[in-house]
Parts: sequence; structure tokens; C-alpha cells
Amino acid sequence: MTALVQNLSKTLSNANRTVLALALAALAAVALAAANTGGMRLGLAVLIGGFAGIALYHASFGFTAAWRRIVTEKRGGGLRAQFLLILLTSAVSFPLIAWGASFGMPTGGFVFPFGVAAAIGAFAFGLGMQLGGGCASGTLFTAGGGSTRMMVTLAAFVTGSVAATPHMHLWGQLPKLPALSLVSEFGPLGAYAATAAVLGLIALWSVRVETRAHGSLAEPKPTVSVLAGPWSLVFGAVAIALVGIATFLVLGRPWGITSGFALWGAKIWQFFGVPVTDWPYWQWQKGALEASVFADATSVMNFGILLGAMAAAAIAGKYAPVWKLSRRDLATAIIGGLLMGYGARLAYGCNIGAYLGGIVSGSLHGWLWLVFGFIGSLAGTRLRLRLGMG
Repeated sequence: MTALVQNLSKTLSNANRTVLALALAALAAVALAAANTGGMRLGLAVLIGGFAGIALYHASFGFTAAWRRIVTEKRGGGLRAQFLLILLTSAVSFPLIAWGASFGMPTGGFVFPFGVAAAIGAFAFGLGMQLGGGCASGTLFTAGGGSTRMMVTLAAFVTGSVAATPHMHLWGQLPKLPALSLVSEFGPLGAYAATAAVLGLIALWSVRVETRAHGSLAEPKPTVSVLAGPWSLVFGAVAIALVGIATFLVLGRPWGITSGFALWGAKIWQFFGVPVTDWPYWQWQKGALEASVFADATSVMNFGILLGAMAAAAIAGKYAPVWKLSRRDLATAIIGGLLMGYGARLAYGCNIGAYLGGIVSGSLHGWLWLVFGFIGSLAGTRLRLRLGMG
């Protein structure tokens, strides 16, 4: 870490050098705390999160803008990069889920039933991410990169996540489809072929939309610097696929984000005297509430993302928070964050845990999350335009 700071000292401002040193020191401290609390596996999870933060920041890899651009600008490059991410991850995750236990790597996927509550939650999340200005991963990396607006969104996201938990047993009583695993039904090769076929058809549709609107596909932005960024979307998709694969290998399950937000919120509310352990959602998670936050794999990965993005912004010379927010920015950040937090609990997670995590697990619920999340995003995009948010 010291060598890295010294090598960059000639090109970075004093402020960004200080931020870089602090981010790397904090990342090392969190990794050490996680390893001491939960073992080497959690220490590695912090470092995976740190790499995710760097990749997300340098590639500006967000799901929110990509979904908005296909609607408002008829540009589908971001959407196709997401599909590349899914296919690269699935090429490893499907065989691990099917056969990992036979060679000493037991691996589980996120496979859940999808019903009325999840559809409402995915819609709310899609709406909220357009108002808030970022999805779950986008909120983390932009907040870590110094965006004060996204820090507000993150705080509201945490609040919305824990606010949903006292009602989860009621939402759970609504009708739902049974859980379905494509990997179990068709095997890893069949599941992969089906996944590639559906994503390929959607990608071809996006190409048709873009070429009809503009005559040709947008020229891809190149990777300028691996260290300082920016990265191309393809380079970013490959890097983030490595994050997802590493998470499967180290934690034995897909990458997730928002369960950590609910835990943070519950711990905060509990500190202020709210009896969260009386709620059915937390009665089977009392151990998580009583344990250190550094014992929670999702939380420590999230810390890694924040600090990795902070380091990436400093390396790029762009860490410069602007503390003045308009009333509209403040209001939409709060409302968007609350919607995402509440919606994510209903829908088994966010764009990472439910959409990406579901599809790379071969679960039907990931595809249904995509449908209802995109419908919510479409409504949010229209609302953004009415509010003059561009």
C-alpha cells in the first residue's frame, strides 16, 4: 500500500493522496477485523469487495443508467454489458452449484419463490433506483467515490431496509409461485444454454432499437488506464464477473448487498431502544444482531466496496465531495432510497442479490425480478423526466 501511495504522489493532489492513504488503511483494517472475527474467508470477502468498488467506480458500471438509457436515448451498450457479466459468471456458478459438493466446494444459489410481494418489491426498487440515482451497487460505489447525494440515498436505503422487516411475515402470506431452479431442472449446461438464448434475444432487440434510432451502435469508450480509469464497459463487466465468481468460491453463494443494509439499520434501531428482536424477521437472526457486524459477510463486502470506490476516486484524482444539495436532489435521494430499501426486502434483494444473484443461480425468481424491476424503472424514468432530472 505504501508503495502505491508513493508511486502516485507525483500526480495526485495532496487531498487525493490523503484520501487514498486513508481508504487503503481502512480497507486493510476492515479486512483484519473481519478475519479476526469470522476467519480468513471474511477477510478475503473484504478484499473482493474492495476490488468490486474499484471496478464499479472505474467502469461507472451501474444498472440504473443502463436501464434508463435504453428508454430515453435508445442506447443499449450498458444493458449488453450486464448480460456479458451474467454469462461470464454463470459459466462458473452453474457447474459449481451442480457439482461443487462432489469435489469439496459445496455451493448454493439464491433460489426463492416469487409472488405478489416480490413483484411489488421489485417494482418499488426499480422506481426508487431512478429517483435515488443508483441501484444498490451504484449507491455504494458512488457514495464511496464521494457523492454526497448518494450518501443521503444510502442512509435512506438502510432506513427503508429495516423499516420493511416488521411487516415481512405479513407480506409473506401473499400468493407466490414455487421456487424453480433451472440448474436442477435442466442441469448446468441446459440452464446455461437457456440463459444465453434469452439474454441473446434481448441483446439483439437492444441492437435493433439502437441501430434504428441512430443508424449504428455507439462507439465503445476505451479503457484509458487500468489503475486510474476510466474503464470500458466490457472491461468492467469482466472485472465484476470476477467479483461474482470469487464470491461463489470464497463464500459458497452469490454476491449480495442489501441484507447488510437491513442488519445495519436493525443494529442502529436496537441501539436506540427499538425492540427489533420482537419482530418475526429478526427472531431467527438474533445471532446476527448480537454478533459483530464484522462477522457478517455481506456487510464486510459492502464496507470493501465503499472503501475500494473511495480509493479508486482518489487514484483518478476525483474525490471531491460537494456538500450543497438542492431540495429536489435531497427529496428524491430520500424517497428513492426508502423505496429501494423497502422493495429489496420484499423482493429477496436488489439488482445484485435478486436480479444478478438470482439469474446466476439459475433461479426463475431472478428473471421475474428483472421484468418487474424494469417496469418500475420505466415508471421511475418517466417520473424523472417530469421532475426535470434529465
